[in-house]
Amino acid sequence: MSTSSLRAADEPPAPAAPPPPRRSRAKVLLPALAAAAAIVAGVVWYLGRGKESTDDAFVEAHVANVASRIPGQVVKVAVQDNQLVAAGEVLVELDDRDAKVRVDTAQADLESAQANLVAAETQLALTEKTVDASLRQAKGGVVQANASAGASKAAVDQARADVAAADSRLRLAELDLKRADSLLAERAISQADYDARKAAYDQAVASLEQARARATSARVGIENADGTVMTAQGRLDAAQAGPEQVAAARAAVGVAKARVAQAQAALEQAQLNLSYTKVRAPLRGVVSRRTVEPGQTVDPARPLMAVTALDDVWVVANFKEDQVAEMRPSQPATIKIDTFGGEKFAAHVDSLAAGSGARFSLLPPDNATGNFTKVVQRIPVLVRFDKAPAGRVLRPGMSATVVVTVK
Repeated sequence: MSTSSLRAADEPPAPAAPPPPRRSRAKVLLPALAAAAAIVAGVVWYLGRGKESTDDAFVEAHVANVASRIPGQVVKVAVQDNQLVAAGEVLVELDDRDAKVRVDTAQADLESAQANLVAAETQLALTEKTVDASLRQAKGGVVQANASAGASKAAVDQARADVAAADSRLRLAELDLKRADSLLAERAISQADYDARKAAYDQAVASLEQARARATSARVGIENADGTVMTAQGRLDAAQAGPEQVAAARAAVGVAKARVAQAQAALEQAQLNLSYTKVRAPLRGVVSRRTVEPGQTVDPARPLMAVTALDDVWVVANFKEDQVAEMRPSQPATIKIDTFGGEKFAAHVDSLAAGSGARFSLLPPDNATGNFTKVVQRIPVLVRFDKAPAGRVLRPGMSATVVVTVK
């Protein structure tokens, strides 16, 4: 082995380069990072204290489903999808010929009912006047019949007296004639005297017959007078039933008025149905989901389109149930709309829902029917803008982030 080789072997190795000071740098960086994290956490805590936020929020607005009030066939659709319409503007027109015929029929029925009412009122007035006159006339007839009956009774009494007087005169004339017969046989009187007494006798017989005839006539007269009294009393009884006749006439007037009111209601309903042949916008908004076409038969059960009001929008934010303990109406809030790059809008809490969203769902949960798993519920909170966003059109369904200051 050469001397140089031995000398190289005997020499010690050269010292290695010193390692970098890792531990010393870690000792410096870790506290710095911890301090930075603490500062950031403190800033986040400071900025977020007294605030509740959620990104489970969306824009909401009034959406009116438009349907026909009556069944019918569409003759015209006056709007297109996404068209802005004013409140009361005609959207769809239905065939109105049947409705017009019903209006004409109802108008005719109303006029007929009004004519019947006029006739019933006229009949009532006539009945009231006739009843009063008939009652007075019947009372007068009864008085007159009673007077006639009294006169007939007096005539009967007079006729009986006349018969008695005539009979007495006849007996006297008969005695006088018998004496005249004896005197004539003895030639004590002249033939002329005898004839005079014979004529007086004949006259007495005739007077008796006449008195008897008058008595018979008087008896017939009293029977007629009794009949007249009964007839007059019947007329009085009939006249005294006048109030019932008046009541019946008034009832007829009431029935006629009811028929007029019924016909008037039918006419108004027919006119309403005629107006329903023009389907109008219930509010100002944009037409959406138009499904109606000309020639289509529609009915009230099927919506024709929807009208969305973009002038009045709000945000529904679904906060967790542990976030709403101190949330109250009128608290300030901030809304960020995703569509506009997170632009912030000033707002305030309008109201909180009366229950969780799950409670008002189509199939609300019933934890008593199976195994229970606790799930944090969300409470819908209605948040309104302090003022309408300038230059921005918000549409229902847009996603949003809501931050509410609760303290």
